[in-house]
Amino acid sequence: MTAAKFFESEPADTREAIMQATYRALCEHGYAGLTIQRIGDEFPKSKSLLYHHYEGKDELLLDFLSFMLERFEGTIPDREYDDAREHLEAILDHALPADLDPERAEFRAAMVELRAQAATDEAYREHFTRNDRFFRERFAAVVRRGIEEGVFREVDPDQVAATLLATVHGVMQEEATTDAAESAGIREELRTYLCSRLFAEDTEPGVVE
Repeated sequence: MTAAKFFESEPADTREAIMQATYRALCEHGYAGLTIQRIGDEFPKSKSLLYHHYEGKDELLLDFLSFMLERFEGTIPDREYDDAREHLEAILDHALPADLDPERAEFRAAMVELRAQAATDEAYREHFTRNDRFFRERFAAVVRRGIEEGVFREVDPDQVAATLLATVHGVMQEEATTDAAESAGIREELRTYLCSRLFAEDTEPGVVE
């Protein structure tokens, strides 16, 4: 599920309405150009509610990041796919799409900006540490399932998970910060890595489109 899917329906409460406004303003203006005023421009209720709930932009953004992680935690399926290999490929197809629609590209760029704040801001650092732990654990759980099913080799699930997450982060950062991203080539190399390192020899070659 993409971030945009979380905001397709009408907000259920004030917090969700604020999160929706934050998402829209963040996509349009990025972190550097974001202000409470610009979030308020996207908020259908009184702007005074924003100041009632949050002291400033960063406090609001940290709550937004927690909100997004809560939603991702509740929507990523564990056993929906026929086997672990199909599940892993679906996750990577979603994380590394061949083409990004403009809204998702804008949101990714904004998230890269937010992650950069973690270099000097402890609150952002704590959030992204928790965020990455969640996704590493999800990757590792799929790898463990694949080993149990016999579709993956006997590998260290945590090391494979860390490698996959680092690759996803690298692609996201390159796409957001350069005009020369080699995403297609990286996906091809990732396919080679999965076939040689992870997928059992008696299974068909993986596809990460």
